Amino acid sequence: MKDILSEIIAHKQTEIALQKQTISLQQLREQAAVILHENTNPPRSMKQSLATSSTGIIAEFKRRSPSKGWINELAKAEEIPAAYEAAGASALSILTDEKYFGGSLRDIRAARPLVHIPILRKDFIIDEYQLLQARIVGADAVLLIAACLSPEQCNALTFCAHELGLEVLLEIHTPSELSYIYKEIDMVGVNNRNLGTFVTDVENSFRIAEQLREVTNSSQSPLLISESGISHPDTLRDLRTAGYRGFLMGETFMRKASPSEALQEIINSK
Repeated sequence: MKDILSEIIAHKQTEIALQKQTISLQQLREQAAVILHENTNPPRSMKQSLATSSTGIIAEFKRRSPSKGWINELAKAEEIPAAYEAAGASALSILTDEKYFGGSLRDIRAARPLVHIPILRKDFIIDEYQLLQARIVGADAVLLIAACLSPEQCNALTFCAHELGLEVLLEIHTPSELSYIYKEIDMVGVNNRNLGTFVTDVENSFRIAEQLREVTNSSQSPLLISESGISHPDTLRDLRTAGYRGFLMGETFMRKASPSEALQEIINSK
């Protein structure tokens, strides 16, 4: 079976190399340094927003999927994220991968001035360059995927993200990746979608929940998030009982004529 993740990472490496030819790593570092010095657009805490929310829903802005093609090709970042916030989202996830998901950093730039809740840059992050981009466009948190990184790479990128004021959502899919979790991680997300095949099974979060609680059972625990395949209020309730406080939902909303109304329906049904 075709391994979609390997294909995406290979393309991402080429993409970043090309971007560095246009704007160097040093140039991005200088831009980020100015933002940090002037405290322009200080980051919001996604972890805190989810921890204090009664819903914990991270509403995702996503135009397409590698496995399913276009979901909402004409979706506008100037409209949907703000409507998500008005409908009750606790945080936003914005896909910035262009080739496979139809997104870009421009989507975060467009949404940032219009919303007050935290924004997660969701992409396949493998390089400091992408963290700098995230901070410059106004993201508050970044996704680090265990399946894309060695533990050493993950630790180094987490340190760099924190230096920039960004929170880290570490994504795991199997119990073998629990070893990536350490005290500096802000949030841990269990992806219910297999990144090799893109098949989704929400039971994955329930299967890992007990082992996850054992690993994260301390006063400095990362906040737990269940990602993908969630479409029913009953599932949200069961996941919360299992220890999750954040719930990333995308296609459930983006396939609807009005994603924000679909979110509102879920919240009203809780």
